[in-house]
Amino acid sequence: MRLPVAELHLHLEGTLEPEFIMDAAARNGVVLPWRSLEELRSKYRFTDLQSFLDLLYVNLEVLHTRDDFEQMTRSYLRRAAAAGVRHAEASTDIQAHTRRGIPIEVVVDGVRAALDTSEDDYGITTKLIISFLRDRSPDEAVDVLTRLLASGARFDGIGLDSAEVGFPPSLFVGLYDLARANGLHVVAHAGEEGPPQYVADSLDLLQVERIDHGNRSLEDAHLVARLVAEQIPLTVCPLSNVRLRVVDDLEQHPIRRMLAHGLNVSVHSDDPAYFGGYIDDNIDAIVDRCGVTNDELARLARNSIDASFLDAEGKARLHSEVDVWSEAHSPAR
Repeated sequence: MRLPVAELHLHLEGTLEPEFIMDAAARNGVVLPWRSLEELRSKYRFTDLQSFLDLLYVNLEVLHTRDDFEQMTRSYLRRAAAAGVRHAEASTDIQAHTRRGIPIEVVVDGVRAALDTSEDDYGITTKLIISFLRDRSPDEAVDVLTRLLASGARFDGIGLDSAEVGFPPSLFVGLYDLARANGLHVVAHAGEEGPPQYVADSLDLLQVERIDHGNRSLEDAHLVARLVAEQIPLTVCPLSNVRLRVVDDLEQHPIRRMLAHGLNVSVHSDDPAYFGGYIDDNIDAIVDRCGVTNDELARLARNSIDASFLDAEGKARLHSEVDVWSEAHSPAR
């Protein structure tokens, strides 16, 4: 039995496996810079966040139709179910598609076609987060969100991702004000490559409910104290952190230090097709390389559930599953 978890930091575009990319390119007549699976796989060596984004944005050019987006989402859900995910709050980078002429409805309808049957098909409840690209115009983001709201598209919240350094949260106050005014949940990437101040500003200016990444919060003792006191969720992605050089190697990852501080931290996979594994791979890695114990795993799982946007009944149901796992993995066993 895999550890039951809620996955809260997952980019659907980052789940495109090389085989999917090459097949979709052939199906949609997209000419990629690489001619073979081997050549494509050779590109998965990153020096920083931007080097990853450069590859990601080329590869997602293969997504054209509603069926492409549905297949992308179903492929993730199928793999996530095997990994122990019981609830997923998946995000899609809508501007990465609208800027190349793909209608909003094609993206959202395709993703929703998979999410709407995810509980029956895969045993996973879901919510959808629309993420905005912080290295594009804030006015564009507001326009896209306005069009999404007018379209009647069903989604649960917004996020902020892509290149972080040089694009502070203060640029997107208007976007987040609009989202909250329309009853949407709000999250944001901060403190991955950007400074601890970006985490504080995301809380103060954008009024986010959780922080994606947040590693660099540890550089500011006052911020750590605040995060602990307010129990702000941090959705941490260990394998991603290694691949993007946030940490040099997994043994140096601060996950246990974050737990020791009392931070509300949980583990997620970010862009698993690019960073070496899905959420179960991340969990296995921190056990093998960081020495995370079963008690700590159960705490991480419970943190993920509490940080989700599930209602009280949904959270209680998942907590009971963690209790069963924890009992089965107690030292007495």
